[in-house]
Amino acid sequence: MTSTRTRRTTVAAAAVLLTAVAGCAGAVPQTAPTRPAPSRPVADPVPSSAGGPTATPRPFTLAATGDVLPHASIIRQAQADAGGDGYDFRPMLAGVKPVISAADLAICHMETVYGKDEGPFTGYPSFKSPPHIATALAATGYDSCSTASNHTLDDGTAGLTRTLDAFDKAGVRHAGSARNPAEAQRPTLLKAGGATVAHLAYTYGINGDKIPEDKPWSVNIMDEAKIVEDSRAAREAGADVVVVSLHWGTEWETEPDRDQLDLGHNLTASTSDEGRPDIDLIIGTHAHVPQAYEKVNGTWIVYGMGDQIAGDMINYNGAFDPRGNQGSIGRFTFTPPAEPEGRWTVSKAEFLPQWFNTQTGRVTDLGAAIRRGERLTDVRDRIRQVVLSRGAAADGLTMPQ
Repeated sequence: MTSTRTRRTTVAAAAVLLTAVAGCAGAVPQTAPTRPAPSRPVADPVPSSAGGPTATPRPFTLAATGDVLPHASIIRQAQADAGGDGYDFRPMLAGVKPVISAADLAICHMETVYGKDEGPFTGYPSFKSPPHIATALAATGYDSCSTASNHTLDDGTAGLTRTLDAFDKAGVRHAGSARNPAEAQRPTLLKAGGATVAHLAYTYGINGDKIPEDKPWSVNIMDEAKIVEDSRAAREAGADVVVVSLHWGTEWETEPDRDQLDLGHNLTASTSDEGRPDIDLIIGTHAHVPQAYEKVNGTWIVYGMGDQIAGDMINYNGAFDPRGNQGSIGRFTFTPPAEPEGRWTVSKAEFLPQWFNTQTGRVTDLGAAIRRGERLTDVRDRIRQVVLSRGAAADGLTMPQ
């Protein structure tokens, strides 16, 4: 299946992309079984299992993963895992639960929107996924999910609303789309290690759909000036660490494209008047294949984490491409600043190769699987080669053994 291949990051190009026909590569279409940015945003209360605002700062770990993309085959698997009574996505994610639940904060990317509780549910090209996914993501240990993608309006604002409602019900925070202007103006703030962490999210554009003229705030479209402004507003709202999720890049390309490189460089170079970087971590999705990690201007960028959950992925040549079921978990340890008002720094950067086995319908932590004796070293090594292809090892990125 084909998709828009070139992603632009400027305001003008974003406007063009809003009308471009794009999709996420995947199985043959089928039906599965039955803002303007604020200057001083007001944040929602911040839940925390790591202590309140007065907690003594300590290092914390943040884990991030790639696209959750439920094709029709994935939905059928979840129905089978529920014994035919509803949909259960927890078994799919059980293989990475030890890693995700152990992190102080865990961030996912929800590529699609949810249908009604009773369905119908659909896969590619216009997704409506079971809302049961939100429950599984919560059970796995995710704290927040980015919801800005080219599929955010696959079912209009009704689908957007159902998705965010399901996350709220499951207790998972979200960033990148909004149900009303007030929600669009609030940064998503989380707590970990005594730090307040802002999660912001943006997409290069929407597929053939247009953002409703009366709801321009419903989806965050990627624009350099807006991302910087929102990041600074999140600081004003109390964020010690700003994490930005970007749905960007060229599908099926393991190399980050020029737009990713340019935008990543500019965002990581942006600083406050005091010289403090505006953004502390960038995590990318959309390309469907693993892409490199790189430290740019002292800030880590994950250009693309690859897919976490997806059916058999079909590339532009109409062939199954195993790279579409490969990805990585980024894990970063943030350490408190030595001085008040200083920057929380990444003291440890790691990646864990993962793979979705479409035969069993399970996400696999490749490191754990290989330790169990499974013969998956070729898959792991290919992901490692891509992740380290821009010199991240020299800056301290490691793969746990």
